[in-house]
Amino acid sequence: MVCLCAEWCGACREYRPLFEAVAQAHPGLRFAWVDIEDHADLTDDFDVETFPTLLIAGRAGPHFLGPLLPHAETLSRLLGALQPAQPAAPEVVALLAALDQSPAVFEVTRA
Repeated sequence: MVCLCAEWCGACREYRPLFEAVAQAHPGLRFAWVDIEDHADLTDDFDVETFPTLLIAGRAGPHFLGPLLPHAETLSRLLGALQPAQPAAPEVVALLAALDQSPAVFEVTRA
């Protein structure tokens, strides 16, 4: 679960504690917070226009990529209704590889 955000975005700043709470409620999942400006080399190909934008992906590929209303309940419902994984685009593969290589940079704090 990756939240693509920007430090200057007020909605992202307000969403982060909610995202962290959902991370706490789902300890078996990996949650990451990626600032699209600080990590433009990894995120430019996603063309993020709306915040927050979420990527839910696993080894089999992405299950969801798109903007989501910044509500913890909406995210929890989405997690419960995930679609089967789709083939991964190169930018998804690159982002997931970067998360694996430097997890401490992106990991979400669990309260």
